[in-house]
Amino acid sequence: MKGLKSKITKALPAGARLECVDNSGAKVVQIIAVKGYRGVKTRYPKAGVGDMIVISVKKGRPEIKKQILKAVIIRQRKEYRRPSGMRVKFEDNAAIIVDDKGAPKGSEIRGAVAREAVERFSAIASAATIIV
Repeated sequence: MKGLKSKITKALPAGARLECVDNSGAKVVQIIAVKGYRGVKTRYPKAGVGDMIVISVKKGRPEIKKQILKAVIIRQRKEYRRPSGMRVKFEDNAAIIVDDKGAPKGSEIRGAVAREAVERFSAIASAATIIV
């Protein structure tokens, strides 16, 4: 996991529900924790594009439901600024399920993937169709 070049607005607190856009079997996931988050006491941990999170699967195939897994956020609705000055935002909040090293469990990703997530976890690029 590499560092990020841009300052990404952290728009997804613990408890937020996201779409799971890979073919791992999960449809809706909920954020439980954010890996590497260090914050103020009693503040909800929050995540943005490119962050690894711990999730609970809320909707999906019966064998994957209610499991605790790791995921990476690949899209967020809240806009963030890139070092070039360009502002980026997507139409939904989405994540993909990954293993401990950041390699995706599914073989394909539906929709666009933010460049920040691909720079941080290079294994995501192989499954992505569009990188924005």
